[in-house]
Amino acid sequence: MRYEGNIFRPFSEAASYLLQCTVGCSHNRCTFCGMYKDKKYRVRQLREILDDIRMAKDTYGDVEKVFLCDGDAIAIETETLLKIIHALYETFPSLRHVGSYVGPQSTLAKSPAELRTLRSAGLTKAYIGVETGDDELLKKIHKGVGRAEMLEAGRRLVEAGINLSAMVLLGLAGPGELSRRHALATAQICDEMKPQYLAALTVTPVPGTVLYRQVQKGEFQLLDPFETLEEMKMIFENITMDPLKFVGTHASNYLPITGTLQKDKQKMIALVDQVLTGRDGRLLRPDHLRGL
Repeated sequence: MRYEGNIFRPFSEAASYLLQCTVGCSHNRCTFCGMYKDKKYRVRQLREILDDIRMAKDTYGDVEKVFLCDGDAIAIETETLLKIIHALYETFPSLRHVGSYVGPQSTLAKSPAELRTLRSAGLTKAYIGVETGDDELLKKIHKGVGRAEMLEAGRRLVEAGINLSAMVLLGLAGPGELSRRHALATAQICDEMKPQYLAALTVTPVPGTVLYRQVQKGEFQLLDPFETLEEMKMIFENITMDPLKFVGTHASNYLPITGTLQKDKQKMIALVDQVLTGRDGRLLRPDHLRGL
C-alpha cells in the first residue's frame, strides 16, 4: 500500500486496513502531540484514494474493518468523503466498520444532516481527542476549541448515531489542584457528551513538541505513576453516565485497566486502590514497556 510519512491509528484499529485519505492533521497545533509535525496537511486526490482501495482489494481480498488516516479525515469535503466510503463498501463485501479520527473544529464544520448522511453511508466510529473538560486547559494546550465547542462536537457525533470514542490525557494539567480540576472537568464533560467509549492515555513528552520543551525547562511537572492513578480514580468516581466502556490499556498507561462503568466501577476503583495503598510499583507497567 502507498503511504506518505508515518502512519498512526488508534490501538483498537490494529486489525483494520489503513487507508490514507489525508496527509497530516488539519489542526496540528496541540502542544503535546508530535504525530504529524513532519507533514503539511493536505487532502489526497480522490483518484489516488480510489486506486489505493483497488490495490487493497488485490492485496487483501476482502476486509471487515477500515480506518481512514491520517488525522482528522472528517475534514474532507462531505461529497468526497461519501464517495470514499461508498467505494469501500462496494469493494469489500464483508466490510462492517469504517473509523476515523475527528477534530472538533472539522466536526463542527459539518452540519448535523451531513454527519447523519455519513453515518448512513457507513462511517461507524469516530475517535475524538477530548483531552480534558477543563476550558482553561484546552486553551493552554492549543486545542483550537474551548469546552463548549468540544462538547457540541461530541454531541453532534453521538446524535448522528456514530459510535464515539472520547480520548483523554491523564497528567495533562500537572500535579496538585490542577490535576483534581482536570479530573473532575473530564468526568463532567464525559457525562454530558455521552460517548460509547472513554479511552485514557498518559501524557508522554515527545521530542520536538512544546510540552517536551516545557518539561525540559522545568515549566511543566509530570505526574508520578501514583499521582496519575489517583487522577484516573477520581475520573472513575465522578462519572455517572451508564453504560460507558472505559479503555485504559494503551501502552502509555502505568496500570492497564478496562471495564464498563457503572457495572465495573467498584472493581476498577479497588484495583487502583490496591496499587495506591501499598505504593507497590511491581504492579505497574515498567517504563521500558511504556510508549505511544
